[in-house]
Amino acid sequence: MSIQLQQTMQRRRGLFTTDHRTIGIRYLLLSLLAVAIGTVLSLFMRIHIVSPDLKLPLFGQIPPEGYLALVTMHGTLMVFFVLTTAPVNGFASLILPSQIGAQRMAFPLLNAIAFWLTTLSLVVLLGAFFVPGGAPISGWTNYPPLSAITAAGPGQATGMDLWLVSIGIFCFASILSAINMLTTIVSKRCQGMTLLRMPLTVWSWLVTAVLILFAFSILFAAVVLLLSDRHLATGFFVPTGEVINGLLLDRANSHANGSPMLWLHLFWFFGHPEVYIAVLPSMGLTSSLLANFTRRPVFGYRFMVATTLLIGVFGLLVWGHHMFVSGMNPYAGTAFSLMTMAIAIPSSGKVLGWLAMLLRGRDSRVHPMPTPMLFTLGFLSFFIAGGLTGPVLAQPILDAYLHNTYFVVAHFHLIMAMAGAFSLFAAVYYWFPLMTGRLMHETLGKWHFWLSLIGAYATFFPMHFAGLAGQPRHYAQLIGSTSTFLSSLLPLQTGITHSALFLASAQLLFLANLAWSARRGKPAGSNPWRATTLEWASDLTECRVVRGPYEYNFQSNLSDFVMQCAAEPEQE
Repeated sequence: MSIQLQQTMQRRRGLFTTDHRTIGIRYLLLSLLAVAIGTVLSLFMRIHIVSPDLKLPLFGQIPPEGYLALVTMHGTLMVFFVLTTAPVNGFASLILPSQIGAQRMAFPLLNAIAFWLTTLSLVVLLGAFFVPGGAPISGWTNYPPLSAITAAGPGQATGMDLWLVSIGIFCFASILSAINMLTTIVSKRCQGMTLLRMPLTVWSWLVTAVLILFAFSILFAAVVLLLSDRHLATGFFVPTGEVINGLLLDRANSHANGSPMLWLHLFWFFGHPEVYIAVLPSMGLTSSLLANFTRRPVFGYRFMVATTLLIGVFGLLVWGHHMFVSGMNPYAGTAFSLMTMAIAIPSSGKVLGWLAMLLRGRDSRVHPMPTPMLFTLGFLSFFIAGGLTGPVLAQPILDAYLHNTYFVVAHFHLIMAMAGAFSLFAAVYYWFPLMTGRLMHETLGKWHFWLSLIGAYATFFPMHFAGLAGQPRHYAQLIGSTSTFLSSLLPLQTGITHSALFLASAQLLFLANLAWSARRGKPAGSNPWRATTLEWASDLTECRVVRGPYEYNFQSNLSDFVMQCAAEPEQE
């Protein structure tokens, strides 16, 4: 065999590898691309709100419908390709097998197929920018009948079709990944790795995989039904008697009298579990990192497992609180309101457990806090700050006023976007040695944390005040508004825009740190964080777990921790 042919085959094996860590890193790079594009789109949105006549790169002067296209694509990229792809597919592929003592995922080829389908989904979605009419304008939720009628506006023809096809592919890929994760956790655990010896990150991925199977299956069905309404003249979501852009919808162009409410139920049955699909892995990581850096066992391990399971169950039962203003039965609204407040109980239990670990911890008081610990505390901060407004929006009478305002934008971005982003940063800084064998630069990491924390609160916390003032969240501009109260909010929105630019600029430090550390970072060694879980074990070929995931030993001056599969305490 020629040398050229051997090199070609090696490149192909590298491109289509089934190695779980390589696939995990590729998922993370895919999410990095998506978050970069989504961030640029969000900055264009913010600039347009305060300077609607400004010509922006690539887009020129943005019309109102162009602003709605930016909203749609920004939300879709961030929710699906960042907050879902990175913590679930990315870090689960990278870390999950090692944490349970397995050599690989249960179905390595399925893992690779899911990655390439996710990549295809992103390509199809971005293709909506380049088709006639551009990207869809009906928001990332794409409520019918606007999303079901091609004549509803620019982007609602081919662009809307590409959005639906992209999300359909993404749903299928996510279902494949969930099946792989569940099978890996159930069947690939090493000897001695009982369920109650699994790290809480694994418990989080287990519950997340179950949520994905339920939620993304329903969303996939909804996408198929909406495509049928658009191209097969069915009437699942299209009501008769409506006039859309001058077109009367009757039985001549719709086979049945459908209901947009059906889409709302199907979409939000996916949409609210999606919040926990994004956040549950962050919760598991927070428990693990707090245990590691405070050098204390997780406070109430079984309790933490139980709250994870309860959040997963309750997360499937509260979708209706997104529909309080849709005309739903008030008794149903009361039921969903009570269930929404109930889900705050296990979430609050987790927060109290984390605070107890911080109060009882030792190591963080003696040594400077490493960057992963700082970002973990940042996650905790945003989770509490964003969670405090959840019970407010759970009240139908209050939600009727706040529902379509910036108050919801503030709540959503604090508890899901910023909390999720800070946990992802914590994961990258913590597990970076497993990807490169090197540590990220601590000083740059700390600057990145503090600038990001300040920028995030300065950007999203003032949005509460815009929402309380009644500013709708999808208005493209304030300048030239006939409404006096909207025009009076321009200084507030200008400050938010400046903060958003500051927050985005702070991420350049992270990118610089990432690039520099991958090549010139300090060598990490085999276990730089003195962690107990198996991803840091030197050899898993004959692994036998003999203890829980967060056991520490304060009797010895040589070591304060023991690996799960180690017979003797590890030496520092």
